[in-house]
Amino acid sequence: MYNFLLHAHSGLRYLVLLAAVVVVIKSLIGWFGGGAYTKFDKILAPAYVGLMHLQLLIGLILYFIYSPFVTYNMGDKVSRYWSVEHIALMIFAVAAAQIGRSISKKSNDAQVKFRFQTIFFGLSILLVLVGLATMPGRGIL
Repeated sequence: MYNFLLHAHSGLRYLVLLAAVVVVIKSLIGWFGGGAYTKFDKILAPAYVGLMHLQLLIGLILYFIYSPFVTYNMGDKVSRYWSVEHIALMIFAVAAAQIGRSISKKSNDAQVKFRFQTIFFGLSILLVLVGLATMPGRGIL
């Protein structure tokens, strides 16, 4: 079960990144181009947030039930990363995506919807990328 969930969690990140890029670019175009909030936008934004929630759910199952890396030992970089840094950054990323979706959903103005989606979805994906870039042994930082 651990290997299945780990592969699902690892593979789903590419769909999350793809959805994030599409929704942020689409929101930027809508915000600065003055476009209307279309049916495609009404599908794309919740799909991105839904993928983020699914990714978080799989990650939490791995974190609390199956992961051999979560040891709560803060003595080395790898343990600290998996036990604290990764989960904290990803929870903040999901929260940013959800906040952006919730605020944009309440507005009737398309420009406001696009602005909040751009800001909060952009922040969300930035947090995900920081989390991936700081991964010990595989990250770029």
